[in-house]
Amino acid sequence: MSARSLPKRRLGRTDFDITPVGFGAWAIGGPDWGWGWGSQDDTRSIAAIRHAVERGINWIDTAPVYGLGHSEQIVREALSTIPRSQRPLIFTKAGLIWDPDNRNALPARIGNAQSIRRELEASLKRLGVDVIDLYQVHWPANDGTPVEEYWATFAELKKEGKVRAIGLSNHDRALLERAATVAPVDVVQPPFSAIKRQFARADLPWVQAHGSGVIAYSPLQSGLLTGAFTPARARALPHDDWRSRDEEFSGEALHRNLAFAEGLRPIAARHKTTVAAIAAAWAISWPGVTGAIIGAREPLQIDGWIDAATLALTPSDLDDIEDMLLATRAGSGPTRPDLAEAA
Repeated sequence: MSARSLPKRRLGRTDFDITPVGFGAWAIGGPDWGWGWGSQDDTRSIAAIRHAVERGINWIDTAPVYGLGHSEQIVREALSTIPRSQRPLIFTKAGLIWDPDNRNALPARIGNAQSIRRELEASLKRLGVDVIDLYQVHWPANDGTPVEEYWATFAELKKEGKVRAIGLSNHDRALLERAATVAPVDVVQPPFSAIKRQFARADLPWVQAHGSGVIAYSPLQSGLLTGAFTPARARALPHDDWRSRDEEFSGEALHRNLAFAEGLRPIAARHKTTVAAIAAAWAISWPGVTGAIIGAREPLQIDGWIDAATLALTPSDLDDIEDMLLATRAGSGPTRPDLAEAA
């Protein structure tokens, strides 16, 4: 398998040069757990991962809780036929412990060192690797373990060579500041899209000042910004798809979100690409955002957004997108990146 060339960016404090888009493995975890995306076809998921690598994507973001171990197992199977020299970087997480007797229960957020080390060993086994490239705390712990303590455990794992880099997902500026008193934060993983824009207000300036990398998740807002979503599709989401319970997928919020996505079509036409590519390109056009995690459950979905890796939005494009955000009142947060910061 020979990968095509895509541009790369240095990921914060790591020594990784990553493509501006990475493969997100949340949805391929399958059904029968609290935050699943409904039934998935593992064969198509494996094909999607291999297609992503063939298209030049050089990193995959997964987590143990995605399918309660299933996503990591699918990643392992997908990479098993790819020569080691061509395999992508593997990013995974820790800190969410599920109840095997109640798969749909909300996972516990556990930060104690013993639990984290058990999680690491389990992920190494499921993924079939000797070291994790990027190991991240999935959510802030709520078991009484302070961020300074669990971040010290992650720093120890890095020092021991069991992981190559460490990051914090879903941690706000206050927690990032506390963690940084213990060890540098290599990478931050926040939700960030043209709908969920709050990260850009307070957290992104901190990240830029401290040299951390940013890999944004859900830049397409879980499908709302693909250009293919409709009110009928939202109404038809099965009960085992978490989006059926999400406020962005119903009522006035859904109407605003889809109106905004529709407004991206003229920009997509100008660039001869898709609405999904424009939406993803918007997220990674912000100075300080290194890459975007985008999910796919079959190869064709990757072809629908991969142009974002090479697409440069113009100031005029960004003006138009800002105008649409204001007109539709979709989402909240800052509405336009300052490209002068990246100059």
